[in-house]
Amino acid sequence: MIRRRIRPRKKAEVEKRDEDIAADSTPAEMPTVAEPEVVTVEVPTLSLFERMKAGLSKTQSALLGRVDALFSSSSAVDADFLEELEEILITADFGMKTTQLLLIAFKQRVADEKTEGAAQLRIILKEEVLRLMTLNVAPLDIERDGPFVLLVIGVNGVGKTTTIGKLAQQYTQQGKKVILGAADTFRAAAADQLSVWGERAGVTVIRHEEGSDPAAVAFDSVKAAVARNADILILDTAGRLHNKVNLMEEMKKIHRVMGREIPQAPHETLLVLDATTGQNALVQARLFKEAVGITGIAITKLDGTAKGGMAVAIGAELNLPVRFIGIGEGIDDLRPFDPEMFVDALFENH
Repeated sequence: MIRRRIRPRKKAEVEKRDEDIAADSTPAEMPTVAEPEVVTVEVPTLSLFERMKAGLSKTQSALLGRVDALFSSSSAVDADFLEELEEILITADFGMKTTQLLLIAFKQRVADEKTEGAAQLRIILKEEVLRLMTLNVAPLDIERDGPFVLLVIGVNGVGKTTTIGKLAQQYTQQGKKVILGAADTFRAAAADQLSVWGERAGVTVIRHEEGSDPAAVAFDSVKAAVARNADILILDTAGRLHNKVNLMEEMKKIHRVMGREIPQAPHETLLVLDATTGQNALVQARLFKEAVGITGIAITKLDGTAKGGMAVAIGAELNLPVRFIGIGEGIDDLRPFDPEMFVDALFENH
């Protein structure tokens, strides 16, 4: 067996070999990759009218398509024509009484003006709807010496607390000092929900424990509004219609305690209605008007329904002004009611 003698490497050789290996293992230089170009796409901002039109699109689709088809296909405004127009208006939740008022005025004007043609018939219908909507129009004026007290009522689920929160943010953005009062102590977590909106708007919320006397919350809210020189106090209240006697007594007590601290308070009692409930909202409005007295209406969720005709019926049948309408989920989608813009959006083609 032949044995080979392995000669140990010298230190210099080892170091040289290590350097060669290190040099060989140096990663290759990566080619420079150009940064991707960032393209800024400007999303067009919808005008107020375009937002109104978009919010009423479901009602418009349900109403205008059928109206135009009827007006274009009919040769005379006869009994059959009026019967079909009646059905269209009722389907859009204008209500029986409001529909009859519109039909009488429409028929009379067509006869007096000897109107012919679909375009002219549509103009007359549009003008008569606007006439009904402007019978009770009054924007909410909160300017006064001392706090303006806005009492908000409505059944659960109509968007009452959300409406209060949006109003608080809007008035705050206008430079008003706002205080919220959580006097709906009947519904679980109502005060918590209002407090969340208060934090968003950066306003004070006066609240007591769940189940407390709502009048006590109202009293403390009024005292706080006066002490802190607030411009507006918005008070959330319970809206339980199943017991009108209790509701009436509760509201009378709230009125008394507030009126002692601020003359004529509350200055506005605003009923919030859900447009998606259609004619049921009209029934609620009648009951609340009878039970507690209301001075204005806010209609929410008009963007989620084809029953926008109820906004016409509310003003025409109850002789109450619609103060605000909700046409979307954004803060600015709760709008002071403008009947002319409403009717223009309802009757304008896409």
